[in-house]
Amino acid sequence: MMNSLFYPDSIAVIGASREPKKVGYAVLNNLIRFNYNGQIYPINPSAVDILGLKSFSKISDVNEKVDLAVIAVPARFVPDVLIDCSSFGIGAAVIISAGFKEAGTEGVKLEEKIKQISRGHNIRLLGPNCLGIINTANNLNATFAAGMLPGGRLAFFSQSGALGIAILDWAIGNKIGFSKFISLGNKTDLNEIDFIEYFINDPDTDIILGYIEDVVDGKRFLDIAKKATKTKPIILLKSGGTEAGSRAASSHTGALAGSENAFNAAFKQTGVIRAGGIQELFDMALAFSGKKLPIGDRLLILTNAGGPGIIAADAAEKLGLKLPQMKKETINFIAPLLPKNASLYNPVDIIGDAMSDRYAVVLNKAIGDPNIDGIIVILTPQAMVDVENTAEIIINASKATDKPIITSFMGEMRVKESVERLKSNSIPNYSYPETAVNAFKRLSDYNLWKNAGEEQLQFYSSNKENTKAYIDGFLQKGIFRVIEDNAMNILSRYGFDFPQRTLARTSKEASLIASKIGFPVVMKISSPDILHKTDVGGVKLKINSKKEAGDAFIEITSNVKRLMPDAFIDGVMIYEMVKSGKEVILGVTYDRTFGHMIMFGMGGIYVEVLKDVSFRIAPVTGREALSMIEEIKTSALLKGARGERPVDIGSIVDGILRLSSFVTDFPVVRELDINPLVVMEKGATALDARIIFEM
Repeated sequence: MMNSLFYPDSIAVIGASREPKKVGYAVLNNLIRFNYNGQIYPINPSAVDILGLKSFSKISDVNEKVDLAVIAVPARFVPDVLIDCSSFGIGAAVIISAGFKEAGTEGVKLEEKIKQISRGHNIRLLGPNCLGIINTANNLNATFAAGMLPGGRLAFFSQSGALGIAILDWAIGNKIGFSKFISLGNKTDLNEIDFIEYFINDPDTDIILGYIEDVVDGKRFLDIAKKATKTKPIILLKSGGTEAGSRAASSHTGALAGSENAFNAAFKQTGVIRAGGIQELFDMALAFSGKKLPIGDRLLILTNAGGPGIIAADAAEKLGLKLPQMKKETINFIAPLLPKNASLYNPVDIIGDAMSDRYAVVLNKAIGDPNIDGIIVILTPQAMVDVENTAEIIINASKATDKPIITSFMGEMRVKESVERLKSNSIPNYSYPETAVNAFKRLSDYNLWKNAGEEQLQFYSSNKENTKAYIDGFLQKGIFRVIEDNAMNILSRYGFDFPQRTLARTSKEASLIASKIGFPVVMKISSPDILHKTDVGGVKLKINSKKEAGDAFIEITSNVKRLMPDAFIDGVMIYEMVKSGKEVILGVTYDRTFGHMIMFGMGGIYVEVLKDVSFRIAPVTGREALSMIEEIKTSALLKGARGERPVDIGSIVDGILRLSSFVTDFPVVRELDINPLVVMEKGATALDARIIFEM
């Protein structure tokens, strides 16, 4: 099917027009003037010929086989046109026509109609409401854009036609080469996942770029994108609003989750590189066009100006890159060949009056230094600098190594020709050193992802049937919010440890239960209506006697009745007091695109204030769980800060994996909190839990 789309031997332009201002004219004209090498059949019932080609009244009048239909007729006629195409044996169509779901209720109905026709008649659709497609390999330009892309190795798809046109114009102006261009339009049938899958084996494509606003099938995206990035880099620009704050969440995790967090997690778990904007999208494409990946994150900065060198070093440190010294032998070799006031460490500053020979001295030795994985060369066009010769030296050095060399020739007029020379030799150049450093970071991260071995998922389902029966008991009674003791009973079946606990319904019971558990104890209000117990005076710590327990019961219930008079109160839960440790939160929320997301962060009462959390989509691997922990800003606190002993990171990883296994086994879960999970030097104990099931 994709071959019919990209490599058709013949195309019918249905809605071809003689009027230059019409889309049907522009599409036909582009096919002709850019020398598409197949047969073209204009379809227009009111014309004998268009742009020198014989025109046909309807598709069935064409006596030859047609591989692809490009449809540019008013929306209301598209269903009948599609039926005609399928009857004629056409298997693929590009619907440029607008007026579908983007146009309101009637358009939604019309789009659903063409979707059903497509499925019922086995015809694949691109669009509707799209710009069209370009394949530079066979000069196919089936769009109404003004120009033709230069040939190259980048494939690009866009959910926005207007952005697609702007990027086409930008690429033409900057001589950026593309293999294929696809405007996705409304994605009634073919979508970004289909094209990512196609590009995995496309011999003309090295790098996959795209602009998306949503994903049609989250689970399929995860599967295909993960497979694709092991072969070719995918760089996506994702826009669209977040869901965070748009609804009243029933858990900490739900309040902190949103569609942006889901997409960020999806990209991390599939190796997709997320661009922060249009400029970065093509900055990253430029970096990967060099086709060299560093084997590590050890970067050498070579500069003829101190300030830009420091800026680059600062950027590297912020991104977590290493700036190692070259080997002693390398430094001893280059030292006598540089000025005495040159800096031989990292950044290597060869001073403002440096000619190309100084760049050559350092580069020719640095490319072979085992301490260095990649090099950024900064040049400011000072009066004595021979820019052109320096560019040639960099080109020659790049040809002699598999290590990426990235340049930052700063300025405009004096470096313009040299930058073009670098670009033509697949050496990425950036006007600013921090952009160059970011590019190296992306290359390093991608290499790490690409070469990481496949990791087996772990499942903890020995109590699955027992757990199912327990959960079904609540759901059959119409109980969809399960808190505290009941939630703990469920999660304990998946290996979570909870403290000894009992519910007290009177102050007298509280005294007796506390005494039986053993002092000190912790007391918390038990109510399905209260998420933030501390905020309503519903928690008391370090209760040390029967009298204190009875008094605490009265105080807690009085506080709640005063501040939340409509809340249903089960009683007060009394817990054994566990030894101190670091409080973290584990949680689950459900994303409509990707399914269950696991959350990790520093826990306790400040979790929604600090918002220092990370997310991954279930199921989660051990490596992904560990990266969740390392990702939060306060992870250093878990590893031991200011002389404190480190906590048991392995127990957190285990908890994330058990939670991932639980929601994979029970997709009926919609939200879940374990907060806090107290992590000690060895082991972890959960103090509170809440589970919300799908109603």
